Amino acid sequence: MQQRKLGPYTVSAIGLGCMGLSHGYGIAPERKRAERLLNRALERGYTFLDTAAVYGAGANETLIGEVLGKRRDEFVLATKCGLRRDGEGRRVIDGRPTSLKRSCEESLKRLKTEAIDLCYLHRLDKRVPIEDSVGALGELVEAGKVKSIGLSEVSVPTLIRAHAVHPISAVQSEYSLWTRNPEIAMLAACRQLDITFVAFAPLGRAFLTGTLRDPTRLVDDDLRRTMPRFRPENFFLNLDLVDRLVEIAGDVGCSPAQLALAWLLGKGDDIVPIPGTTDEAHLAENAAAVDLQVPPGTFARLDRLINETTVAGERYAPHIQMQLDTEEFGPPPVRL
Repeated sequence: MQQRKLGPYTVSAIGLGCMGLSHGYGIAPERKRAERLLNRALERGYTFLDTAAVYGAGANETLIGEVLGKRRDEFVLATKCGLRRDGEGRRVIDGRPTSLKRSCEESLKRLKTEAIDLCYLHRLDKRVPIEDSVGALGELVEAGKVKSIGLSEVSVPTLIRAHAVHPISAVQSEYSLWTRNPEIAMLAACRQLDITFVAFAPLGRAFLTGTLRDPTRLVDDDLRRTMPRFRPENFFLNLDLVDRLVEIAGDVGCSPAQLALAWLLGKGDDIVPIPGTTDEAHLAENAAAVDLQVPPGTFARLDRLINETTVAGERYAPHIQMQLDTEEFGPPPVRL
């Protein structure tokens, strides 16, 4: 697979988001299937794997550690700290230095590794100065337990403050045809600071594949049921957009997923999408998007079709949106 720079590393142009192997979209695949997919990903040239302490309450990290521990030198490993579930299953954002260090130690054990290549602060804890949280991660770098630091779902002002404390290698946030928030300011800020942008949910949590046709059939614990865009009143409006995406992909001679990924890769060689999948065929399909030859004018057609003005519904429910560091969506970006 083609390669891209990410902090001190060179990684596959498309990485693998591992969350769905343990958490998030209802029933996780059985263990042997997950094992085959992880090994197959490395064989297909995926060299960047993304997980988090909160995924499956540690189960996702444990899976990666047990399955790929002996192949640790074949991939760059990213995980996240600062977000967990309490005893009742509620999300808890905890960016206190002691909590982050404890979480890192637990992740190292589950991942069966001596060091985490890229450790993200999963969410900004608004009760804790970003300088304190990043300072703690910096101490983990000094101790050799973490090799580089990232931030997830932060604003440009927060990124600037964090980068002043310790170099930030990557910023991760949702970015796809139907989620354009990073285009407001974050992409420009990352480029000025030489920071890689890692795009999660680049296929719109399967919406942009064209295969999800009825959100009412999602299982009860599928996290998409909590998202406004997947509510029937919005979903079926958005379905018209994806049907037209399917038509454009047909003109190109590829799948809608491949075209959506090619669009994202075309936004800059400093962007690394990390689509998740539990299916080996989709793993191969996504990887092939890197080499897709797209006719001139196709991306412009996509931009006109699916954008922040044509998509119905917010990406998160209000109580989740309130937890995000959303200064980015207010005043103009800070001059660097």
